[in-house]
Parts: sequence; structure tokens; C-alpha cells
Amino acid sequence: MTSEFLDAGGFLDELKGAPVVAVVVIDDADAAVPLANALAAGGVRAVEVTLRTPAAWDAIERLVGSVEGMTVAAGTVTRPEDVIRVSKLGVDFAVSPGCTPQVVAAAADAGLPLLPGVATPTETMLGRELGVRTFKFFPAAQIGGTKMLGALAELFPDVRFCPTGGIDADNAPAYLELRNVAAVGGSWLAPRELIRSKAWQEIEQRAAAAVRLSETYDAAVSLDSSPASSM
Repeated sequence: MTSEFLDAGGFLDELKGAPVVAVVVIDDADAAVPLANALAAGGVRAVEVTLRTPAAWDAIERLVGSVEGMTVAAGTVTRPEDVIRVSKLGVDFAVSPGCTPQVVAAAADAGLPLLPGVATPTETMLGRELGVRTFKFFPAAQIGGTKMLGALAELFPDVRFCPTGGIDADNAPAYLELRNVAAVGGSWLAPRELIRSKAWQEIEQRAAAAVRLSETYDAAVSLDSSPASSM
């Protein structure tokens, strides 16, 4: 790796108050901007468009810079050539389900912040050796969820995670309570079928509900950290 790795954690820090990333699958690029507008109207300020459909590339290109204040990430980036292509589209950062030296190096060389995925302590250690300090934790529910993240917090106090995979409105607060979780990502905000049916009002309502969950979490954290609560 010839260039310095750019950690995507800074973008997650900017989501404070609404630390939720909408992970979406888009089949029709025409839906991209209305979708982002619905999410933004509900208060969600980050969307990850997964590279799982042919329309994803065009959707990302349309999204970049189209909705004020919306962070746009490209997800399911699995190859160095994917990194190069999405960097040319102007995304804020890329998300990968894994953490290979080749993908990390490609992101560093392209000057593109990357959120690589891990599922085990070994993968986390390898990523740290490459300069990564913020990881996607995937698939969260299937690999131990909050219990696994709690164990990783003891092992790697300098590392943070964005868990995705099996996250929903019911369990998101439990993840956000963990000190090593920077944000959560999930498809429950804008499921594929709702995007296909252009159910923008429903998506806006789901986004608003997710932000309310985050606000409740922030209030609880503030209370726990107050001087009175530590007496």
C-alpha cells in the first residue's frame, strides 16, 4: 500500500444525533433521488447504495451531490476495480463486506475513505495492521450481535464498528448503547419492496422513527454521563 489509508469513521461521527445508515438495493436508478429525499425528510443523513444490481452505478451517480447534507456511500465493494470506479463517481466513502489488503490498498491509492467489513478478532487484527480503526461488523445478527461486539470492545479499545445485517427498529438501540458502535446500518428503513413501489411516505416515516430511536439513546447516554449519575 503506497498511500495512507483513509478511515471512514469521520463520516460516521458526523451522523451524531442520527447515527443510522440506510442500506438500500435499487433496481431503478430513477428511484434514487426520491428515495434520498424521503430519507432526508425523515432525518436520516446517510445512505449506502449496494452494488447488487445493474442500476446501482447509475443510482449512485445521480445521488452524489443531489440532496443537501446527504452522505452517499457505495456498498458491496468487493474488488479493487470497484473501488476505482466508485471513487470516480464521487461517493463520500465505500463499504466492503470484507477487509482484503488489495481492496484497502486500492482505496488508499484512490484517496477514498473505506469502511471494510470484519466478523472475527483475527480479521480485526489484520485490518488494524492495515491502518483501519473503523469497521463494518457484518453480518451482525448472525455472528453474535451485541455480545460479540461487547467482547471485541475488551480486545480492541481503539476500534469502532458499524454493525449491519439483521439490524432493525427493535434491536438497533441495543447496538447503539455499546461504546464501540459508531452507527448502525440497515435495510429496514427502506426495504427493496418499498423502493420498488415508490412508497416514499412510508420510508420517510421509518426514517423519522429511526431518528427518534437515536435521540432516545443520546438522551440516555447524556443522563448516564451526568455528574449526578456518577455519584
